[in-house]
Amino acid sequence: MRDPLILGGGPAGTAAAIILARGGRRPTLLERTRETGDPLCGGFLSWRTLDALARLGIARDALNPRAVTRLRVIAGDRVREVMLPRPALAVSRHRLDTLMLAAATTTGARVERGVTARAVEDGRVRTGDGAVLTPDIMLLATGKHDLRGLARPAARDGDPALGIRIRLGPSPALEALVGDAIELHLFDRGYAGVVMQEDGSANLCMAVRRSRLDGGDPATLLDHLAHDHPALGARLQWRHASSDAVANVPYGWRALSTVPGIYRLGDQAAVIPSLAGEGVGIAVASGMSAAHAILEDVDAPTWQRGFARDARRPLAIAGAIRALAERPAIARPLMPLMPAAFVRLIADATRIDAA
Repeated sequence: MRDPLILGGGPAGTAAAIILARGGRRPTLLERTRETGDPLCGGFLSWRTLDALARLGIARDALNPRAVTRLRVIAGDRVREVMLPRPALAVSRHRLDTLMLAAATTTGARVERGVTARAVEDGRVRTGDGAVLTPDIMLLATGKHDLRGLARPAARDGDPALGIRIRLGPSPALEALVGDAIELHLFDRGYAGVVMQEDGSANLCMAVRRSRLDGGDPATLLDHLAHDHPALGARLQWRHASSDAVANVPYGWRALSTVPGIYRLGDQAAVIPSLAGEGVGIAVASGMSAAHAILEDVDAPTWQRGFARDARRPLAIAGAIRALAERPAIARPLMPLMPAAFVRLIADATRIDAA
């Protein structure tokens, strides 16, 4: 049997590569970028994700020595702050991907950079340079990028979500504002998360309904939000000119099935609303779980159904919270009534355990 082929060098693909290599296999990982970038991502790592990364050999202090200990929810002039169940942290994808790709290589995986998978047809992978690969086992870890032949269904939402990421700072004043909290700013038909990263800058990731653009562009929307929401505006004054965006994010989608030999990981397996801060957690958990399944000869359809079951409750809870967050007129009066224990229970219930 040929060794597994992994498409994508993000957290899902590298987590799978590390486990497979430890188990005696020598997977080949194809990563389309020649240099490690900084993909659009909230960058929040929960306590469970940190535990999983530690099992992969990625130390917490190598990611970010600064802990995130509090959740701060801001809606208009209302602020609710609670302690997280356990300390978390935030990290740029550049730092996380760099460490995980290095760990995969050190463990024994073959990592090939600058190789783009273009399509999958009848189990064969066609790459950008015209090569055709015929793996017995393939792990699809392309993140938000769909692959021709294995694309996720188009979003059917009449008002689909747009994901936007902006870098803020670095600035001592910004650091004093955000501190050791992960912030959630609520506004009509959207929300924004803000957290400090390892380099002293803050990452602001936003999910907003397309109807909020009203024919404009993300920059105009940010100007309006800064004007209408002073707390968010106070953070946005340190924004960089450039931003990243991805359209039609299929929040709540799960891969309920797959074809033999193809394991779908990360965002190709389940897309949790970003306010849960569990996107990286799902990526790592799915990569580790699928790799263990391969080592134990569990076929892809059986594993995929099992992972979909595991992801069902976290996605459903996160989806319900998202629906509330997008209606601050309803969420705002409820904020003082939410006990800290309840908020911490919700935070814990939207996590996914890694194998």
